[in-house]
Amino acid sequence: MKRKLDANDAPTVEVLDEAKADDVSFDSFGLDPRLIQAVAKAKFSTPTPVQARVIPLALEGKDVLAKSKTGSGKTAAYVLPILQSILRRKKSSPKDKVTSTLVLVPTRELADQVQKAFASLSSFCTKDLRSLNLTQRLSDAVLQAVLQESPDIIVSTPGRVTQYLNSGRVSLDKVSHLVIDEADIVLSYGYEDDINTIASILPRGVQTFLISATLTPEVEELKIIFCRDAAVIKIDEKEEKGEGVTQYVVRCGEDEKFLLIFVLFKLRLVKGKSIIFVHDVDRSYRLKLFLEQFGIKSCVLNAELPVNSRLHVVQEFNKGLYDILIAADDQEVLGGIVRRSKVQTQDGNAPDHEMSDEDDEDDQHASKKSKLSNNEKDYGVSRGIDFQNVSCVINFDLPQNSKSYTHRIGRTARAGKAGMALSFVVPKDRFGKHKATSIPASKNDERVLEKIIARQEKKGNEVKPYHFDMGQVDAFRYRMNDALRAVTRAAVHEARAREIKQELIKSEKLRKHFEENPDDLRHLRHDGEHGAIVRHQSHLKHVPDYLMPPQGKKGVSTEDIGFVGLRKLGSDSKRKDNKKRGGARKTRASGKTRGKVDPLKSFSARKRR
Repeated sequence: MKRKLDANDAPTVEVLDEAKADDVSFDSFGLDPRLIQAVAKAKFSTPTPVQARVIPLALEGKDVLAKSKTGSGKTAAYVLPILQSILRRKKSSPKDKVTSTLVLVPTRELADQVQKAFASLSSFCTKDLRSLNLTQRLSDAVLQAVLQESPDIIVSTPGRVTQYLNSGRVSLDKVSHLVIDEADIVLSYGYEDDINTIASILPRGVQTFLISATLTPEVEELKIIFCRDAAVIKIDEKEEKGEGVTQYVVRCGEDEKFLLIFVLFKLRLVKGKSIIFVHDVDRSYRLKLFLEQFGIKSCVLNAELPVNSRLHVVQEFNKGLYDILIAADDQEVLGGIVRRSKVQTQDGNAPDHEMSDEDDEDDQHASKKSKLSNNEKDYGVSRGIDFQNVSCVINFDLPQNSKSYTHRIGRTARAGKAGMALSFVVPKDRFGKHKATSIPASKNDERVLEKIIARQEKKGNEVKPYHFDMGQVDAFRYRMNDALRAVTRAAVHEARAREIKQELIKSEKLRKHFEENPDDLRHLRHDGEHGAIVRHQSHLKHVPDYLMPPQGKKGVSTEDIGFVGLRKLGSDSKRKDNKKRGGARKTRASGKTRGKVDPLKSFSARKRR
């Protein structure tokens, strides 16, 4: 890798800026009126601290390395100055069609998010600006047509860009802005060769934005490759407004996790939208089927499904169609943490999955050398994906290290809002007591929790114990056992298979195949019509009054409980209404009120002529 130096052949100089942001507005930046209008439409009232720092420096043309926590507005901090620069160039050269901005992100979900941010903030100047998400599923013909028009902005993963560079369909000769979002994890996704290829092709003098939630050796490495005289912006977390995340921990048995999660949602102890993190995909479907037994709806974010389907799940969750999203955060396992277990320690045993805070960066630095599969590269839950208005994060299975824990709880309390994080921890003496719900990762929960507490204390945060009255909770245990027995391994396998079959049926690429082979389509549809995956137990959906704790009964109004008659209410009045309607018809016909009628006297017949 080539190290870029400044004009005096000296390394780049850090400029630390930790002072509090002055009272500034978007109008004070001198942005194009159309951008100000888009900012108002997006309901951005005042710049966040990171925006107040980055935007003025970016408008001056400086390279920027911005470190700020997730949800602090980092995306808009680079989108607005880039759009301003493009509009300024278009004003002097309106017919000039070149790709001037390249945005690199680690996953397709993030690419979709960034693309939407560009589209939103350029909504009033769409005639002058065009952006393209290179990772979206488009036909080759459509994509080729769009690329021939040289979109101003390309958003993509490094691997996707390299593919199009090698095929000659993308040119970076005129790029003047480079953004690497989530810079601290891009290299750990196995994109090192792609980054080197892009760095060798980019022209000199490109303005670079490195956006990150943490400063790691990977970020420093990217800074050396791409930046010149970079201004390093570190936003102190205390500076961010909002109450932050209130963190709780519950020590419980492995089967009690299911009991407590049922009580939390059935008694509505958790309000608002929640994300539940579990260990793997099987675990996520098991929990989904378990909650369905009690009439609690949820959705699963499954890495096995196509990216468009995953984005659709995120969009439905953000729109409020689901209040509970279950995510298997496989990336912390796939990203290199578990690979440490393959290395034998001196005593011949494999080391624990947990690592100290000091080892976090070293492990992440080493893991980037191992390539991930395309599916693994595309998927990441605890980092980057924009889940909106999440009030609670539940670590159903504790993550494998304190760093992943920090990223998980960062899904809530975003943009100055408050949030709650609740983690289930299995004590060592209770591990393996319930074989049906046990997972190997829970063995180290107590050690991981110690690291988490120590790391949070360094930041001035407290992880509090969350106390359940187990005497009242145990009353629901038999219901939990009934539901848990119904969710077998076969049911979990069937649920996963059925969802994949539905994706095959909806696939645009397989449409032609199904037209030519209708039997295949019929078989797939037939396989999905076998009824419920889990045996239906309707009694589980209703919580009887005697099981409700005293506080839970307050939500039930006494006015709704009273005498229940044998007849339907209003049945007599309905019969009377029918009589009235009959009388009204007679009155309209004869002009008289209806009474007793002699059929012989009322009968009339015309004489024949």
